Amino acid sequence: MIVVNILRRFEVHSTLLVAFLCLLHQFAAPEDMPVGVDFEVYGRVQGVFFRKFTQSKAKELGLSGWCMNTDHNTVVGYVEGEKGKVEEMKNWLRTTGSPQSAIDKAEFRNEKQLDMLTLDSFTIKKK
Repeated sequence: MIVVNILRRFEVHSTLLVAFLCLLHQFAAPEDMPVGVDFEVYGRVQGVFFRKFTQSKAKELGLSGWCMNTDHNTVVGYVEGEKGKVEEMKNWLRTTGSPQSAIDKAEFRNEKQLDMLTLDSFTIKKK
């Protein structure tokens, strides 16, 4: 009987703890939530060191991912990290790029919240 009472108390306390942790997670600062997103940048983005500057900016922001040239004269990639930093990177891809680039547009697809980061660094891939 004593064991049953102890187990019932543990069950109540563990249920409260799980509920509290779920509530805490729900109200966590959204800027700290890890996210990942695919991107494609259009315009004069090949032959102008766009990938190298993209890698440098991602490292500066503490993001991981990759980018590569396409056969359609665009640059595609994936970036992941804290939501606020990913938003900064998206803005940089839309408006800044490398000094010699001329960005027409940047598209972002498949943005999702991540439980944990999947990559350790930001790399430049070859076709």
